[in-house]
Amino acid sequence: MAKITIDEIDRKIIRALCEDGRMSVVQIADRVGLSATPCKRRLKQLQDSGLIAGYTLRIDRMTAGFGITAYVNVELERQDADAISNFQKEVARFDEVVTGTLMTGAMDFQLEIWVESLEEFESFLQSKLMRVPGIRAIRSRFALKKFVERVRIP
Repeated sequence: MAKITIDEIDRKIIRALCEDGRMSVVQIADRVGLSATPCKRRLKQLQDSGLIAGYTLRIDRMTAGFGITAYVNVELERQDADAISNFQKEVARFDEVVTGTLMTGAMDFQLEIWVESLEEFESFLQSKLMRVPGIRAIRSRFALKKFVERVRIP
């Protein structure tokens, strides 16, 4: 997809939606200083261009009962296209994995795992992740506190 150019009004629209994705077009228009019709047109252009890729709901993990966030780095035995693809397909099936990222450097993947307890994390490792073929090494770290989480463009 091609890079698009956005102006300050587009940025204001995006910021407003990042704060509250359920805002109506009229509310957004009021916030950014436009009338509803041009605001709706700009919003549609941002969606059609792919810059706004969709709308989603953010879950508070603690309220949902997931007291443990682990970041797991995985190194594969082989880094060819088939091994990478197979690992991604296997791990995508695990509900505990909330994000999976292909990385550069010593580790091939970083996984963000949400579980209720350390016992559940151990069970996830033993019964799921460690059974995925082709893994050379697994290293886990536990998050203490997330202090920045941005859902906006810089």
